[in-house]
Amino acid sequence: MSAVLVGLLIGGAASALSKPIYTSETQLFVSLQNSGSIQELQQGNTFSQARVQSYVETVGSPMVLQPAIDSLGLDTTATELASRVQASTEVNTVLITISVTDNSPVQAAAIAEATANSLIKVVDSLEKPRVGDTSPVRLSIITPAQAPSAPSAPNTRLNLLLGLALGFVVGVGLSVLRSSLDNRIRGEDDLHRVTDAPLLGRISFDQDATRKPLLTQAAPQSPRAESFRQLRTNLQFANISGEARTVLITSSLPGEGKSTTATNLAIALAQAGKSVCLIDADLRRPMVNEYLGLDRSLGLTTALVGQADINDLLQPWGDDELFILASGPIPPNPSELLGSKEMKNLITRLETAFDAVVIDAPPLLPVTDAAVLSQHVGGVVVVVGSQKLRNQDLENSLKALEMVGSPLLGMVLNRLPVKGPDAHAYGYYYREEPSSNTSDVGILRRAGSGDSFSLAETSTQPLSTSAYPGRRRPSTLPAAKSD
Repeated sequence: MSAVLVGLLIGGAASALSKPIYTSETQLFVSLQNSGSIQELQQGNTFSQARVQSYVETVGSPMVLQPAIDSLGLDTTATELASRVQASTEVNTVLITISVTDNSPVQAAAIAEATANSLIKVVDSLEKPRVGDTSPVRLSIITPAQAPSAPSAPNTRLNLLLGLALGFVVGVGLSVLRSSLDNRIRGEDDLHRVTDAPLLGRISFDQDATRKPLLTQAAPQSPRAESFRQLRTNLQFANISGEARTVLITSSLPGEGKSTTATNLAIALAQAGKSVCLIDADLRRPMVNEYLGLDRSLGLTTALVGQADINDLLQPWGDDELFILASGPIPPNPSELLGSKEMKNLITRLETAFDAVVIDAPPLLPVTDAAVLSQHVGGVVVVVGSQKLRNQDLENSLKALEMVGSPLLGMVLNRLPVKGPDAHAYGYYYREEPSSNTSDVGILRRAGSGDSFSLAETSTQPLSTSAYPGRRRPSTLPAAKSD
């Protein structure tokens, strides 16, 4: 559409900026002067038709044009004038049409008339026999030249149509070229061209996701909430053997939505009645604490360096059995910490106390953290940002996981468009329940209760039965194994 509009603008601009050109025409008739029988007249007509084409070619010669220039006093040469004078004839006729173009309509008519008169004299001179007084051929003007009332060029309608056609052709060509050269993953078909891994979830793009990224901030039957419940169900089928109790969520590049996917997956699992531990293992750009409103001054790195026990670092969140292990202080050597035996032992301890452990890991391509950490988990889920990731980037990410022997559970397509061929959305009707008051303002309400809440109200106290009386919590974690 842009190319078509540009073509129309170019056509209109060409018409507006071009000087008007006027065309004047005159027509001559070629005949033989002698008379005779019908047979002689037919032969004379054939003779005239054969000579007409020669007369047409003579019109552009200096022999014809120079007298016309002299008679009108024009400041031009015969060669220059020849480019503005055209002569033609129709097949099987003895008619000659002379057309002249000029910026002035009056001058165009004058040149056409002078050229016709000059042609008559030249033909009479050329056809005049050596013996005798008169030429057997006679040219007569049957349509005198007149000054045109309207310019013949520019043809605004034609220019607009040409601009429209040219813009359409260019636009289609650019679209086809862009489609053939664009190797970004836009939908499920593009994903399956790169990998045969199962597609565990499709999450549509939501304008409010930046401002409200959490599953608990969306309506219970909204498309976004339904997408994560579907991901939870598909993940359970992908892990039907139950061996992958710890799931690592990663992506190829930053900005594909891995942290929000990991956080909302943990929330969805907890809403299904499971005890879940969410670990923020992105030790370079931790985001889980910002989404959940938690303190990350103490967390994973604190436990890995032995400054505190993990029992004192888990932070409860929400009404369900969801506990968060924040990233802790950002270390100078994230890869070494995540690949250490301490990290492996920590995951083993968490697996004994929780039904599921979800790890938010760094992206695969910029750093090696995720590939190193993936060797300690039961399965890996790769988040793919629609219209953001290119085929070769995903291929390199999967190769990195394959090289270290990481078990790939499947893929999650994130930021899918809500309209178009790659769209994916749900169309449920739902009714929000009226809000109800409760005295528990220290913990976020369950999704769908209708209560408003602030992330600042989220409790950040370490897990203890005295702080949360009556709340179910995992048994004390096993002691860390000695190396």
